Amino acid sequence: MQNLRNYYEILGVTRKASSEEIKRAYRALARKYHPDRNPGNKIAEEKFKDINEAYEVLSDATKRLEYDQASQSRGKRTSYNPFDPFSRSTASRSTTATTERPRVRVETKDYRTRTTRRERVVSRPPGRDIEAKLTLPLSKAYKGGRERIRLEDGRSLEVDMPPGMFNGQRIRLRGQGLDGGDLYLKITVARHPFFDVQENDIYCTVPITPTEAVLGGAIEVPTIDGLVKMNLPSGVRSGQRLRLANKGYPDRNGDRGDQLVEISILTPKEITEEEKILYEKIKEIETFKPRQNLIKSL
Repeated sequence: MQNLRNYYEILGVTRKASSEEIKRAYRALARKYHPDRNPGNKIAEEKFKDINEAYEVLSDATKRLEYDQASQSRGKRTSYNPFDPFSRSTASRSTTATTERPRVRVETKDYRTRTTRRERVVSRPPGRDIEAKLTLPLSKAYKGGRERIRLEDGRSLEVDMPPGMFNGQRIRLRGQGLDGGDLYLKITVARHPFFDVQENDIYCTVPITPTEAVLGGAIEVPTIDGLVKMNLPSGVRSGQRLRLANKGYPDRNGDRGDQLVEISILTPKEITEEEKILYEKIKEIETFKPRQNLIKSL
C-alpha cells in the first residue's frame, strides 16, 4: 500500500469538511503560495504543488471516496508484500538494492563418480512501470525546465521538463520505475489567478480608466511571455474583447492560439480636488447623452 499523504491536513480542513469548505481552503492557500506571489521561493513552490495535489483528489467525489477508503485500511497490513511496489520494509530495500544477477552453483555426481558442475542463473523479477502525478504552475508548464519531483516511494528526482505541457499529458521516464521499469508522470496544470486557458486560447480581464476608454491608446497587458503593448480603440466598451494574435498557449504541434482580453472600465472611488475640477469641466461641455433615447421613449 502506498504511503498516503494526509490531504485534509495539507488543506487545513477536517475529514468531515464539505465541498465548499474544501474549495474555500484551497483558494485561500493557492493565492498565498502561488509562485507568482513568491518568486524564487522553493518552499512556497513545493507547498503550492502539495495544495493542488490534495485539491485534485478531495474536490472529486469519487477520488475522495477511494482516498478515504484507502486511508482507513492503511494500518491493517503488517507483513511485507513483494508485489506491492510501495512497500518500505527491510526486505524490500534489500531486494531492490541488488543489481547483480546472483549465480547459484549446484554439484551433482554421475554414475562414474565424476563430479560435474551445473550453473543456474537466478533472474530478477521483470521491471514494473509506475505512475506519479505532478502539478505545475502555468508558467512552469509553459516554459518547461528543470523540476524536482518527489515520489511516494520516498525517492526524489530532478527532471528536465519539456515546454508547452498540458493537462492530462503523460511524460515517460525510462528506467525510473521499479526494478528497471518506466515512470510515467501525469501532468496537471494548476489554475492561474489571472489567465484562463481554454484549449490553446488564453482569456483574461484587464481594467482600464474612463479616460483610457474615451481616448484609447496603448496600454501594457500581461501575457505568459511577459508584458506586451496593446492599442485600445477610442470609445472601447466594458465587456468588449480585444485579441492578441499568437499570444495563447501552444498546442501539441507547437502552434499557438490567441489571447482574448476582456475590457473592464473602472471608476475611481476617490479623486483629488484637482481631478474633481477637471471632471466638472468635462461635464459642462460634454455632448454625450447616454439617457437621451431613454427619456424620449417615456
